[in-house]
Amino acid sequence: MTLGSEHQRTSSVARRELVSWALYDFANSGYTTVIMTTIYSAYFVGVIAVSTQDISPGMPTLLWSIAIGLANFVVMIAGPVVGVLADHQARKKVFLFISSVGCVISTALLAVVGPGEVLLSMLLLTLSAIMFSQGENLIAAFLPELVPKEKMGRLSGYGWCVGYLGGLLTLGCCLWIINWGQQQGMADTDIIPITILLTAAIFALTATPTFLWLRERAIPETKDEQFSYFRISFNRLGHTFKQATHFKDLFRFLLALAVYQSGVSTVIVVAAIYAQEAMGFGQQELIILIMVVNVTAAVGALICGHLQDKIGSVPTLAITLVLWIVAIMITYFATEPAHMWMAGNLIGAAMGSSQSVSRALVSKFTPAGRSGEFLGLWGVVIRFSAIVGPLSYGIVNFLTQGNHRQALLSTLMFFIVGLLLLVRVDESRGKIEAKEHS
Repeated sequence: MTLGSEHQRTSSVARRELVSWALYDFANSGYTTVIMTTIYSAYFVGVIAVSTQDISPGMPTLLWSIAIGLANFVVMIAGPVVGVLADHQARKKVFLFISSVGCVISTALLAVVGPGEVLLSMLLLTLSAIMFSQGENLIAAFLPELVPKEKMGRLSGYGWCVGYLGGLLTLGCCLWIINWGQQQGMADTDIIPITILLTAAIFALTATPTFLWLRERAIPETKDEQFSYFRISFNRLGHTFKQATHFKDLFRFLLALAVYQSGVSTVIVVAAIYAQEAMGFGQQELIILIMVVNVTAAVGALICGHLQDKIGSVPTLAITLVLWIVAIMITYFATEPAHMWMAGNLIGAAMGSSQSVSRALVSKFTPAGRSGEFLGLWGVVIRFSAIVGPLSYGIVNFLTQGNHRQALLSTLMFFIVGLLLLVRVDESRGKIEAKEHS
């Protein structure tokens, strides 16, 4: 794939196009907030799979983590292939559209799943998570085409900030529906499906500007008819891994990312379960907490987007990991709701910041013209972490007969070890390595 100079690529980018790129984060964050983090995760454990507690008190949580782990395993294998295909054919936008439609449809179908239909719920959840994650990889691959490297942190931060606002909007609408439904005397099995359909509709509606205005700037490569696209994809990925010696700091960062992101992924998919099961939070109290956390996360992403452009991505990321460690420790020792509110706001600030900085740093370490391929590797690491983190929590919770505090200790270790690995990354050297191999 051949791209013009960095100046040519970015000088023609209209503000409308930058906004449309960020709006995709706004669109898909409702899925993360409602389905993964708050409403559906608690609904799955407390209603859909509650009958499996006869096997073990920790079985519903384990089944939830298995479904999430399976989805991320599929994306871990397929993500780099799709990324290279998107680069080779210059069709990132087409693949992004397919994944978005798939996520919207499979999410909407979750609304028809009733109590006890555990396998159907897990199947649709897995499918929706696969499509969501693939879209997350593809939208990130546009970042190097939109702004120069010195502005990637800021734009990535804007994207995460807008994303958390999208999650806040969707969750706020769901809270209104829940309050209204309860006033009408409706059961959760009638109310929650409405919130799921609303989440899918908001995703579809707010993602539309992305497909109207975001441009595909890549130029397709000539295909050798003797090779299939899948073979080309695997060959290029093999070449990427063989070049690890040329991108030492990229791969050092990906190792650190794999560890601390395991902790982030765990918090995303079990936060509501922990608050509900370990701290006794009710549904409305939980939703309000997550809404406040989304505000904190948006502010954190915005501040750190600017901060990393000033002091560097690695120092900024180290600060966020310290916040994560403090927040998890507060959560572990929490004995009353006020402690969870304190920890939740720290988690919000750390979550928005760490994910925004991570995406921008990988983009800075990416050679020109290979964004889909290298952001595909970023996606592999993210998905691997999303398997290891939640599964480790689910297994510990299962083995300890539903002891969520013991399971939380494994999450804390991910952040501590990740911080230790991060200090080995030289950001300046990593950017030079990317420039030399562009």
